[in-house]
Amino acid sequence: MNVLYGLYQADEGAILLDGVEQHFAGPGDAMRAGIGMVHQHFMLIPVFTVAENVMLGHEETKAGGRLDIGAARARVREISDRFGFSVDPDALVEDLPVGVQQRVEIIKALSRDAKVLVFDEPTAVLTPQETDELIAIMRQLKEAGTSIVFITHKLREVRAVADRVTVIRLGKVVGEADPRSTNAELAAMMVGRAVDLTVDKGPANPGGPALVVQGVSVLDPGGQKVVNNVSFEVRRGEILAIAGVQGNGQTELTEALLGLQPRVTGQITLDGKPLVGLPVRKVLDAGVGFIPEDRTEDGLVAEFTIAENLMLDRSTGAPFVKAGTLQLNYLQEFAEQKRVEFDIRTQTVQTHVGRLSGGNQQKVVLARELSRDLRLFVAAQPTRGLDVGSIEFVHTRIVESRDAGIPVIVVSTELDEVVALADRIAVMYRGAIVGIVPGDTPRDVLGLMMAGEKPEEVAA
Repeated sequence: MNVLYGLYQADEGAILLDGVEQHFAGPGDAMRAGIGMVHQHFMLIPVFTVAENVMLGHEETKAGGRLDIGAARARVREISDRFGFSVDPDALVEDLPVGVQQRVEIIKALSRDAKVLVFDEPTAVLTPQETDELIAIMRQLKEAGTSIVFITHKLREVRAVADRVTVIRLGKVVGEADPRSTNAELAAMMVGRAVDLTVDKGPANPGGPALVVQGVSVLDPGGQKVVNNVSFEVRRGEILAIAGVQGNGQTELTEALLGLQPRVTGQITLDGKPLVGLPVRKVLDAGVGFIPEDRTEDGLVAEFTIAENLMLDRSTGAPFVKAGTLQLNYLQEFAEQKRVEFDIRTQTVQTHVGRLSGGNQQKVVLARELSRDLRLFVAAQPTRGLDVGSIEFVHTRIVESRDAGIPVIVVSTELDEVVALADRIAVMYRGAIVGIVPGDTPRDVLGLMMAGEKPEEVAA
């Protein structure tokens, strides 16, 4: 898709648009030819406002040659209102949570008339109802003559929206499928083997409360509450899933648990010991394992080897460091053991982690965090960007942690993942918890809660 959009140059082959071969020197050429794209990894200017990002490359001017930023603001508001995105056109992108930035990318694509629209995982920040609305819009665009390339690993969406399905594995087209194919058939094509799409999880056997969160609020740099008076507890041997559309305070809440947020009020205790105010190192030493939502930004050092990344949490003392000296033989042995145990696909643990696939990078993060003596395991968006085979592996490890008596928090915008893993589900909306419900709560009820309705209102 980056070749199609002009970001990469193809080494061979051709791109035909309406039967005419195209040669794109950059995205501007692709956009002028009528191709629009919503990227999975954001293509935004952090120091620009939302409106400035949307108009970038398509600037409208007023008399005297001045930029008509008002027209861009109006366009952002119109699309934002249509989809219920709640995006402020004057907000700086660098101040927006990940989920809201994704919405800006969608607004950019929808603001430009295009013959071909490429959507790369666009529903990650939408509720089930909003996803249905977006799919309806995609169908309207199709009926109007727009061609749509919809990239997703969500098999439910593939079957709901596609007229034709092309499956790519390891950079090659491995076949085409009928949208009426079963999830199992599609998954087998994607991975190259049969995949268990259901999480093998027995009933929980929870113990007493381990993590207790009471009245926690988090202020952003502008003094606004992005987490508002949140309270819950997680018991030993259970999985509490935190569901919600991305950008409703989940990121800031997990960062507060880890000591990454400087402006936190309320109480957080783990096994009776307070965590609020502790530096990140002390929180990790207290036994908190963490999978960040962005593994490349917050979970790994791309220029370090696999072995070096596996010791990041424990680089100050035994067994990896003794008397100020790195124990290379121990590190090599440890890393090789984890490579095998976590099925990290690489020829050597001296490979730079930045060269691994997304699934193997996530396995490195998992291996590091689960190799410590954990008292709490927090997994934020643990399967984002992974294929169904890697998802199966990650889910298995999360359930194994629960069954070992570790309290687990899973933060996910993937409702299928939430329902599959959770023993209990806390739904967040605009920084607050709308309600905490059993893990077998129906999807449609959860979807309405993700839009702000309380459980008792949905039931009524």
